[in-house]
Amino acid sequence: MTALTKARNTRMRSGEVSGHPVKAAIVCHQGGLAVLDGGYAGPGRAATTLVAIGRFEETVDNSAGAAGDKQVRVSEGTFHFANSSAGDLIAQADAGADCYIVDDQTVAKTNGSSTRSRAGKIEAVDADGVWVRMGLGV
Repeated sequence: MTALTKARNTRMRSGEVSGHPVKAAIVCHQGGLAVLDGGYAGPGRAATTLVAIGRFEETVDNSAGAAGDKQVRVSEGTFHFANSSAGDLIAQADAGADCYIVDDQTVAKTNGSSTRSRAGKIEAVDADGVWVRMGLGV
């Protein structure tokens, strides 16, 4: 492509809610921790190759479909997830640090001896769980 010589209508995404093609043979549950897994949206799980992108805004069942057969809406922002336990329990003193994906509703303080992907930044901790800032670029 060459440089512009006239005005261009450049499309944009707001970054707050966006659609993603869904990974093959999985179900994305509304409210679950959403990741990119090989470029496709899927639920959080213990793996080292995932990119946390936010929270599922709807339930999408692609259990019988191929990768990309369905789309799911995902929000970026700060979300409340369950806290891990024992040595991986996140405390308020950890605010500002990274946390890691255990599953599609739980985060942990450590990467589980290099078995977990980063979930995002810890914003706060309360008796019910952990507030995590998530999205591409976080």
